[in-house]
Amino acid sequence: MIKGIGGEILWVDLDKSHIDKRPVDDETVYKYLLGAGLLSKVLYEKIPLGIDPLSSKNILGIATGLLTASMFPQASRHVIAGLSPLTDIWGESHAAGFWGPELKLAGYDAIFFTGASSDPVYLNIHDTEVDLLDAEPVWGRDVFETDDILRERHGKQCRVLSIGQAGENRVRFAAIMNDRDRASARSGLGAVMGSKRMKAVCVRGTGRIEVAQPKEYLRTMDRFYERMLANPFTPERAKYGTTNLVELMHNIGRLPSYNMREGVFDEYEDISGETITEEYLVKPRADWSCLQRCGRFTRVKDRPYKYIGGSPEFESQSSLGSRCGNRNVESVLFSHHLANQYGMDTISLGATISWAMEAWEEGLITEEDTGGLDLDWGNHEAIVKLVKMIAFREGFGDLLAEGSYRAAQKIGRGSEEFVMAVKKQEIAGQEPRAQKSMGLAAVTAARGADHLYAFPVLDEAGFDDEIKERFGKKYLPEMADRLDPTYKGIMVKECEDYMVMIESVGVCKYGTQIPPEFYYDDISEALRVHNGINLSPEELQEIGERIVNLNRMFNVERGVTRRDDNLPKRLTDVPSPRGPAKGQVVELEPMLDEYYRQRGWDPETGIPTEQTLKRLGLK
Repeated sequence: MIKGIGGEILWVDLDKSHIDKRPVDDETVYKYLLGAGLLSKVLYEKIPLGIDPLSSKNILGIATGLLTASMFPQASRHVIAGLSPLTDIWGESHAAGFWGPELKLAGYDAIFFTGASSDPVYLNIHDTEVDLLDAEPVWGRDVFETDDILRERHGKQCRVLSIGQAGENRVRFAAIMNDRDRASARSGLGAVMGSKRMKAVCVRGTGRIEVAQPKEYLRTMDRFYERMLANPFTPERAKYGTTNLVELMHNIGRLPSYNMREGVFDEYEDISGETITEEYLVKPRADWSCLQRCGRFTRVKDRPYKYIGGSPEFESQSSLGSRCGNRNVESVLFSHHLANQYGMDTISLGATISWAMEAWEEGLITEEDTGGLDLDWGNHEAIVKLVKMIAFREGFGDLLAEGSYRAAQKIGRGSEEFVMAVKKQEIAGQEPRAQKSMGLAAVTAARGADHLYAFPVLDEAGFDDEIKERFGKKYLPEMADRLDPTYKGIMVKECEDYMVMIESVGVCKYGTQIPPEFYYDDISEALRVHNGINLSPEELQEIGERIVNLNRMFNVERGVTRRDDNLPKRLTDVPSPRGPAKGQVVELEPMLDEYYRQRGWDPETGIPTEQTLKRLGLK
């Protein structure tokens, strides 16, 4: 019997208002783990082809990992997946906090929502008691109000996952929020939840997690804690969170600016981690079993951007700051706060606004389109206004709520040229001309443009020793050179396998990839002492590879081939104009060839070969 898990999965039929409890299947765990792996298997089998992602036929899945709610450092994660309304392919998003561990303590490892309710509802879980309740009192409310009302109703100790008005209004990049400011942001799954008329999932768990080897477990976790605390990034992460990445990315030419025309931002210090920490930080915050404490609370004291709440991380600083040419840090902080309040992905939000700003600069979008709104670069007042307009689909915000790809298709006039997206999803805050592996990772990721599916940071800033240990010295110095495309296909393939496995056990990528403080052998040991599962490092790697290939087949069956694995021409054909990456482009095709060879995918089509699928048990 597998230890360290809740043991049951909830299936919620919203058409019939029926809830079914099913046991976790041990065979599935040994082939796919939980978290991202479980969702990949179930949704591949259950979501029909040819459906509208916002129809009742879509299925929304939420799953914790095998180590979620354990003492493993940063074991706080849950995964949400479904057919994405932004990309029309595999949609997946992740978040930390306390909601996932609370679900595990209530006795459940996953929830699947099918159908759609005719009236707004929310799911309330208190250990064995699971009920669908009337959400009319919180429908139309923002994330913070919903959290306050449901915790007042069900107890201050419950944890709330919910959508805001953006999800209700089916903004195609709406997020699903938990613990107020933790966002399952990408892929627009908040719109799926809104289409099902599902407002929230309120959880209170008072159960216990039974550990397989208690004494050895405590010794192992003590050792892991010592290693994490000795990690050279831990003190800096606790001080700045990820906000100080603005400085690093600017210094290597990887900070997207002016809709990714450039990779440097002259005013980067105005929106930097140092500025935020010195002038606006209230205190750091930690998620479940987190030692790096990259969350934080910030405050702007004076109007017009007065607020107190969760602080932006690097992606929000980039997308709502440099990407829009915006140096006004208080507007960046406030825009991020509003995005949390209404429930939106700040990456797609800022990237879509920056697309509109460039189209405005080129005269392709006019005041007639915007309703009189001035979209000059750096107009922070317009950015803040657009956040609410998009969430409520008001005026020009209704167009931008479709995301930059669809908005450009509707506007036309050549504005399509300025869409910085892959498979309809906006590229994150990683200018790939300054780090070629990030360009490859963006096009191979299952959910469209994505830096976290592979998270290939080993060539970012001097991880030569880690590369040597993981891959061997024969790949140096080329693999460690972020401007050299050589061996990046090998790196990205390996990183994808590892990262999707990490999302299936429920721990944070920081510390498992920056630097690789924990690797396959450590996860194998943790699963043995916590869950009583004996999976070798080689078996864990194969599970990761199996999940990646299953995600690819989900997309292949929806028409994705090699022709879709591409970047905007700006990044492959136009040399970076200035900064450390000046003159660079992304040499995508040779990296893709290498990646496909490593994967065992057909080089012409990008489709997994029958031999590869058979080897992985994916008939």
